[in-house]
Amino acid sequence: MEKGYLKINARTAGETLPVSGAKITVMDKSGNVLYEETANQNGESRTFALDAPDANLSLKPETAASAYSTYDVLITRSGFADKMVRGVEIVSGQTAVLNADLNLLPKGAANSPEDIYITPPAAAEPTPPQLQEGTDEPPATGRGTRVLPNVIVPDYITVHLGRPDDAAQNVRVRFSDYIKNVVSSEIYPTWPENAIIANIHAIVTFALNRVYTEWYRAKGYPFDITSSTSYDQYFVYGRDIFANISRLVDAYFDTYAKRSGYKNPFFTQYCNGTTAVCRGLSQWGTVTLAQNGYSPLGILRYYYGGEIALDSAPISDVTESYPGASLKPGSLGPSVLQMQKYLNRIRQNYPAIPAIANPDGYFGADTEAAVKAFQRTFSLTQDGIVGKATWNRISQIYVGVTNLAELDSEGEKEGAGGATPNTTLRYGSSGALVAELQHLLNFAGYYYDSIPPVIADGVFGSATQNAVLAFQRQFGLTADGIVGSKTWQKLYDVYNGANQTAPPYAPAYPGTPLKNGSKGDNVAAMQKYLNAIGNYGLSVDGIFGTATERAVRAFQQSHGLTVDGIIGPVTWNTIVASLAPPR
Repeated sequence: MEKGYLKINARTAGETLPVSGAKITVMDKSGNVLYEETANQNGESRTFALDAPDANLSLKPETAASAYSTYDVLITRSGFADKMVRGVEIVSGQTAVLNADLNLLPKGAANSPEDIYITPPAAAEPTPPQLQEGTDEPPATGRGTRVLPNVIVPDYITVHLGRPDDAAQNVRVRFSDYIKNVVSSEIYPTWPENAIIANIHAIVTFALNRVYTEWYRAKGYPFDITSSTSYDQYFVYGRDIFANISRLVDAYFDTYAKRSGYKNPFFTQYCNGTTAVCRGLSQWGTVTLAQNGYSPLGILRYYYGGEIALDSAPISDVTESYPGASLKPGSLGPSVLQMQKYLNRIRQNYPAIPAIANPDGYFGADTEAAVKAFQRTFSLTQDGIVGKATWNRISQIYVGVTNLAELDSEGEKEGAGGATPNTTLRYGSSGALVAELQHLLNFAGYYYDSIPPVIADGVFGSATQNAVLAFQRQFGLTADGIVGSKTWQKLYDVYNGANQTAPPYAPAYPGTPLKNGSKGDNVAAMQKYLNAIGNYGLSVDGIFGTATERAVRAFQQSHGLTVDGIIGPVTWNTIVASLAPPR
């Protein structure tokens, strides 16, 4: 037998406080005590050496022998409930860390021991894979709902310990700890580092897709993801985490996979690749690819295609898109603009919904008509108000029509580039430029009903040709169905011009007054606002100088405000409100 290693940390209050003096007992599966000691003042044990099978077993998918040994750990401390963790996994040459969160007992309460059972890792004894056809579970390709305008990494994620409808516990864990748990549960720490990193990317991206699409919360569930591999990823509450996996997750938990030019997390379908096979990544296959010199990105592109890229996302405590208050006629702001864009995209699939001609963030009559038509189409109360139910349903249908939560996602384009392509496209062309053309045509179609929607598949077929012809006729170009320099330029002009029709909604008042000498994005936003409101002719440079102060004073004078040339909360809110169209 070879040796693996185990370190135990006794903690409480969500693993934030150490439990010094805790008694730690490590036993084999027969109950024989191998180690017994008291945790130090940081609640830590020393590192124990334990027998483990040959490390080579964890590199051979065809082996029937177990590649890990298991041990039981008992942790006790006066004033806390006893904790028994059974099946702690030890792999040769690797250090496993067990962070044991002890439950504080109320004064005078009887001990209520907690038993945790760690079941075998998915890489060794796989459960049904995500999206595998023929399982007794619904495949994870249904319709979710989109969460935020931008991808975020949540501080915490809530995991349901079972299938969605099981009467199981929900646990809230730090997102990075969730990823460490899943990676430790699904693959071996002995795998080549590039294989481990590729699997981390796939697992992070899958989880962010669930958060981004509000997959479960939009259906009324109080959690973000489940521990059932028939639906999601393999999370084992209370398990030990391998130290090398923990180190790599800390480096990569905010990095996700997407298609080049798109911002949404790609739906990284995967399975173990031996007893379960699927269209996406093979976990065991990543070992072979890494051994053959593939980088983590190269491994992802091998399975998901050459357009896959890696991006990072900011960490945020926001995990729900609903703005917290209903949107109704007269509402104003970025949440209204978001819903308007969703409804215009949904309209491509549901033409009975009227177009919102100018999505500008103001909830006017055309937005109300579109909302009522949507509510009628999807059997909601037809009140023209976007409450939480209508918000979730609009978002859910938006994800459905764009396939954001599926392997063949249409995706969300980050925006057309600045330079006009010099390549002529025509019927029969294919590739990334055709996909760009199709995106621009669909964008123009948001504003001009005469331009039919097309599928952004990168193939210039008859549907794309018809859309090009319609675009050319709409703008007085030669209607030949060929995309040359003039058509390209007009497509970009429409794209950039249409973008400018939406007011650049700033965040809420930043908390600090803006005055002569201030600099930054908030100053630039106010300069742009003032130019839109009146003929101030300010340079939008983010520098609050004499000209900006003069414009602010003029605005304050015309709106009955204190004329001090300073943008405090009252002046800020009045400037923003002045952008609203007349009712």
